[in-house]
Amino acid sequence: MNITEIFTRKNWVLLKAMVSTDFKLRYQQSVLGYVWSVLKPLMLFAIMYLVFVRFLRFGADVPHFAVALLLGIIMWNFFNETTTGGMMSVVGHGDLLRKIHFSKYVVVIASSMSALINFGINFVVVIIFSLFNGVQLSWTWLLILPIVLELYMLSLGVAFFLSAVYVNLRDLNPIWEVVMQAGFYATPIIYPISLIASKAGDLGPLFARLDLILNPVAQIVQDARHVMIAPENPTIWEWVSNPFLKVWPIIFTFLIFIGGLGYFTAKSKYFAELV
Repeated sequence: MNITEIFTRKNWVLLKAMVSTDFKLRYQQSVLGYVWSVLKPLMLFAIMYLVFVRFLRFGADVPHFAVALLLGIIMWNFFNETTTGGMMSVVGHGDLLRKIHFSKYVVVIASSMSALINFGINFVVVIIFSLFNGVQLSWTWLLILPIVLELYMLSLGVAFFLSAVYVNLRDLNPIWEVVMQAGFYATPIIYPISLIASKAGDLGPLFARLDLILNPVAQIVQDARHVMIAPENPTIWEWVSNPFLKVWPIIFTFLIFIGGLGYFTAKSKYFAELV
């Protein structure tokens, strides 16, 4: 099986149909329908903002931290939604895999594209919120495109791997929920990364650097805040001097994508028998 198969007309038509169906079914029979795709992150943002910004005073020294918080939330939600939905996509389309011959990559990519549409809707809200909060419109906003591409490749690579593992290990779902919960708090979303550097004693700066080096989502979120909200938001480029370590998160993302894709390809020939 080759991923280029997805570009055949049959698989392309099936991909578009799956994306459309998945997005329509997401809020079917709910009163507010698609509005929930915007309301859910906004409600989470409101709670986080009240608790961590207003009460605990996180980010008081960070320009436009409310915008940074909202941006971090929707980027994390995209990663969570893509990996979790992708993990269950193969098993969820088991009947289709047994009855129709098509590229199995389609089911995972379709799930990720549905999450990407949701992200796009929420990103428009972030842009509007940014302008209302005095964030200056700049050409650097265009740099958000390669950053989102990096996030998408990372998410899709993890989704490919998880979906192949989930076929044999259904206990993976609750395990991944715990990993996602831990990852949310390990990523500087509800707090600025400068908080780690200042509150963790002498080792604070080291911990902050390690978070950016070892946690690709942290690096992606910080890069997005840097180019879109304020250059005062530190990135790995300012905090790490080693040239290799500066680009390591990008290399790591590429390795995750290739590794996840390769594992999925190797296991996909057994999917129809196991789902």
